[in-house]
Amino acid sequence: MGYNNKTVLVTGGLGFIGSNLAIRLVELGARVIVVDSLRPGCGANSYNLAPVADRVELIPRDIGEAQEFREVLAGCDVVFNLAGEVSHIHSMMAPERDLEINTAAHLRFLEVLRRERPGVRVVYAGTRQVYGVPRYLPVDEQHPVEPVDYNGVHKYATSLYHLMLSRMGALDAVVLRLTNVYGPRMALRIPCQGVLSTFLRRALLGQDLEVYDGGQQLRDPVYVDDVVEAFLRVGAAASLPARTYNVAGPEALSLRQIADTIAEAAGVRVITQPFPAERKRIDIGSYVGDCQRLRRDFDWAPRVCFADGIRASLAWYREHLAHYLEADRPPSCAMPEHQGRKRKLVLVPAQ
Repeated sequence: MGYNNKTVLVTGGLGFIGSNLAIRLVELGARVIVVDSLRPGCGANSYNLAPVADRVELIPRDIGEAQEFREVLAGCDVVFNLAGEVSHIHSMMAPERDLEINTAAHLRFLEVLRRERPGVRVVYAGTRQVYGVPRYLPVDEQHPVEPVDYNGVHKYATSLYHLMLSRMGALDAVVLRLTNVYGPRMALRIPCQGVLSTFLRRALLGQDLEVYDGGQQLRDPVYVDDVVEAFLRVGAAASLPARTYNVAGPEALSLRQIADTIAEAAGVRVITQPFPAERKRIDIGSYVGDCQRLRRDFDWAPRVCFADGIRASLAWYREHLAHYLEADRPPSCAMPEHQGRKRKLVLVPAQ
């Protein structure tokens, strides 16, 4: 796919999608450099890169400190920018924290990148959350942008940085707006990371799955391998017919259907609860994405149906459970206690 012997930077590469992408890039023959801040609450897990720990260079720094690793940026052929915080609830609890992680740090990173490596291809992990409450379904890239939380606002601002710098000719960037992604290496210890991580965590612990008000809202979950494939195709493309693409799942499923599928695979129950007020305020209702643009321009389509993806995910987590769950620590949506930027990290090779 054009990555053999290429130098590729993955920001947020110890997180869920970033680590799966980094592993695949190594398999394709790339020299992979991972930059990750190790910031509490953002999903970094050293075990995520265990299969390729001896073949990945790790820079344990915030991307906002890019001046400190500018020489690395100068030698990159492709940059996959996946650093950030994904919790919508946490963004409402601590908006300035979200602004720093999802916007200010990216601005500093991009300013250094454009000076050190002008014109480099950058693929940014955006979010469908920027659309807000859908006016129509499926949601295409022409849908109005009306985010309902700070996370969506900040992620949208950062996507505009990428696009503006591309119009200026400083970078060659593209934004992928991701729907709900699930699969191996998703953070399960961290609360408020999304409904799919919550469902998987509870299922693996043998707990009932909770849906709010019947769970009639639609979603289009997409398996992480399909998302990685989208990043790879866009990153290696000779040209970009467009600068913004939706990455959507293969099926429109209600949250109740999603819960039932997971519950059946895990042998647990589904129960209905009232909608918590703090979550209702930022709920977008139903969302189903239109990915025809990505299909047309890059011959990409999601291939893993939800039932198959969930079975594969549960099987993977059961094999690696100790690295992703702590059964004696009940989840809470409180902010991470320690907000420091760095932790000591040792990459552990797979056994």
